[in-house]
Amino acid sequence: MVSDAPSSSASKVRLNKLIAESGLTSRRKADRLIESGHVQVNGKKVFELGVKVDPHQDKVLVDGKPLRAKYEAMYIMFYKPKGVLTTLFDPEDRPTIKDYLQDVPAKVFPVGRLDWDSEGLLLLTNDGDYANRVMHPKEEVTKTYLVKLNKPPKDEYLQKLLRGVPIIGGRVKARHIEKIPRGREQHPWLKVIISEGKNRQIRQMFEKIGLDVLKLQRVAIGRLRLGALQRGEMVYLNEAAAERVFQPDLPDEVKFLKSYKGRQKSSKRLPDL
Repeated sequence: MVSDAPSSSASKVRLNKLIAESGLTSRRKADRLIESGHVQVNGKKVFELGVKVDPHQDKVLVDGKPLRAKYEAMYIMFYKPKGVLTTLFDPEDRPTIKDYLQDVPAKVFPVGRLDWDSEGLLLLTNDGDYANRVMHPKEEVTKTYLVKLNKPPKDEYLQKLLRGVPIIGGRVKARHIEKIPRGREQHPWLKVIISEGKNRQIRQMFEKIGLDVLKLQRVAIGRLRLGALQRGEMVYLNEAAAERVFQPDLPDEVKFLKSYKGRQKSSKRLPDL
């Protein structure tokens, strides 16, 4: 028993869950903090991952600092500009997303990342469990990009990307590719949807077919879309909007759900009130 005072077992929670719910970090990273001796309960270091504590009686410190009370979950859609690092600190003092978070009333962190030379939709949250769900491969969360290329791609090469190509980090494929008309724009644009999240995945995929990406903009995660948001702007999301990232943004599925049969199927899933 961790606490020296009597405590109901019903009021106890796992230590890693309590740390994650404080908004400090995800549950997985909380496990690492515990294993490496960064966490104290009632003045004693704790290394056991399964230990339970009473948040009302036990004093929990992480690196000597007390945990905050359970936070109110916060979800933010942010338009990350090009030339801004997806990190909260940079030793070389380059621009980071932290430069845009001065007015955010809680400590939030990015869900995944966007490369320095890419722009577009980035999720920010203080909900570690939500972040883990978004990034977990089993969820197959779709990410939609607009891609500007140095020259027109051959159709057979695009088919190769749909079948899959090897890049650094593993074999990947596009879930959907379509050409986007851009008026008198001399360079071709494509809409590309993927469900993996490898480092520089889009750029590496096009390098495989001999093309360079001149501009890369993420416009949607699932069916959460950037819309009219401008560079450097953010909008707070409610839980319903945050959950839209788990709805695939694949044209065939969207078309089906908008159809009569799709609406009928969706209505059947609604629980009885």
